[in-house]
Amino acid sequence: MKKTILIFGLISGVFCSVMMVITLPLAHRMGFDKAEILGYTSMVLMFLLVYFGIRSYRDNVCHGQITFVKAFAVGISIALIGCVFYTATWEVIFFRFSHDFIDKYAAYTVEKLKASNASPAEVEAQVQKMAQFKKLYNNPVYNTAMTFLEPLPVGLAMTLLSAALLRRKSQAQTPAAVQVTS
Repeated sequence: MKKTILIFGLISGVFCSVMMVITLPLAHRMGFDKAEILGYTSMVLMFLLVYFGIRSYRDNVCHGQITFVKAFAVGISIALIGCVFYTATWEVIFFRFSHDFIDKYAAYTVEKLKASNASPAEVEAQVQKMAQFKKLYNNPVYNTAMTFLEPLPVGLAMTLLSAALLRRKSQAQTPAAVQVTS
């Protein structure tokens, strides 16, 4: 089980890290809304490896049979490795190369609010909210926790779906299949 989890988890994590490194510098140019869609699409693709990992484990290790619980254990382990890579990649990028990300994001959200003809009070409230967000996000513990929680729901959903789709119980003999000999 460990080998399957490591292989698929590492592939998932590397894919995620590469996608983040490629797309993050473009986020402010394409718009943060589009970048968010691209980011979550990358997460779904990353977590497709949960499905393939469970299937590989079921077919190659468990001889075509796996319970939901065992499939879930394999899948969530793969997803957690992907989440760790996602978080580690973001932490390096944010604290070493793109510490101004929050400033750019804050400016984007304030400009978007202004463009929607929001009142000056609403804009000021958003500015204050973004200042608080920046303060919290500059704390590495908070940053790490929030970053880890971004992909986790997607990974959990893919794990639950994959485990449900791929579970197979052993083919026990049914009474109709038993031949009565006299």
